[in-house]
Amino acid sequence: MVQITLDNLAHSYLPNPQGEDDFALKQLDHVWKDGEAYALLGASGCGKSTLLNIISGLLVPSRGRILFGDRDVTHHDTVARNIAQVFQFPVVYDTMSVGDNLAFPLRNRGMDPAAIAAQVQKIAAMIGMEDQLKHKARGLTADAKQKISLGRGMVREDVNAILFDEPLTVIDPHMKWELRTQLKALHNEFGHTMIYVTHDQTEALTFADKVVVMHDGRVVQLGTPEDLFDRPEHTFVGYFIGSPGMNLIDAEIAGNTAHCGGHAIPLAGHYRATQGRVQIGIRPEFVTLTTGDHGLPVTIKRIEDVGRHQILRAEFAGKPVNAILPEGFAVPAGANRLHFAPERINVYADDWRVAPLQAVATPERKAV
Repeated sequence: MVQITLDNLAHSYLPNPQGEDDFALKQLDHVWKDGEAYALLGASGCGKSTLLNIISGLLVPSRGRILFGDRDVTHHDTVARNIAQVFQFPVVYDTMSVGDNLAFPLRNRGMDPAAIAAQVQKIAAMIGMEDQLKHKARGLTADAKQKISLGRGMVREDVNAILFDEPLTVIDPHMKWELRTQLKALHNEFGHTMIYVTHDQTEALTFADKVVVMHDGRVVQLGTPEDLFDRPEHTFVGYFIGSPGMNLIDAEIAGNTAHCGGHAIPLAGHYRATQGRVQIGIRPEFVTLTTGDHGLPVTIKRIEDVGRHQILRAEFAGKPVNAILPEGFAVPAGANRLHFAPERINVYADDWRVAPLQAVATPERKAV
């Protein structure tokens, strides 16, 4: 296990990058703390795999350094970094048995045979393949082979870090949940530094201690799942996390009031005059449907029943606005206004969150 430091890191696939737009990975300074579990989350093409490959040694960055502890490993290969990596698609030895595939990294290091057998049995139980240890890998399904890859990545206890590059893509949904739970249990037991790349917010939020959200080649926020939900530091985080994502409405800010198309929305904090494109953001969970003259007037388009709750789809000034309604909620006659909980509203300027002059405590979030 080791602390991983990214120092002034940036990467371009072009031979002579000129401006920021030429970099697939914008400048990044970050410390991955020893023993924590991280998820790299973002849409396809945002730079997640590029960053993971730099950490693993498969790619040398255009700029900056990678430190494992105090050791500069920027130009060291993967073997010298003592890491395990699991890729998106299964990498197994078809001519070997399942047990031999799992044992391979341990035998390469001359581990005692009895200890190897015990560790292989333990990992096989974790991935649900105890009864297939003597079977050849050839002919197994893609998800079974990926479970072997996961097991081989987890079988060593002495690695500096374990890196996962969208490892559950070919796994069926039920098994995904089980394997995420097992990965979390493994992390809690052995304390490996783990970095898990995914575009699936559920995978990221259920696996990681801290989630690193990437957008357009840069890290836009690092925080706990609660941080990402309650205080998205960038509009992309608000949009990408949650289902539906955060509502974003153009506004003008004056002190503790947001003016949206001539309608005043009270804010819980006081703000300076804000320049650029200004928006307020609020999650649908904290929007309520009301009648009367207060709130934002909207046009209701439809209501979707998704089981545990309903999603109200509406429009304001031609832009979508969503609200989460309780299961079985009956829309009152004449209800066409939305009320926003002031303490749950975030203010953004050119996509970045603006902190109020006076911090406002966020109330405890209740499950919806």
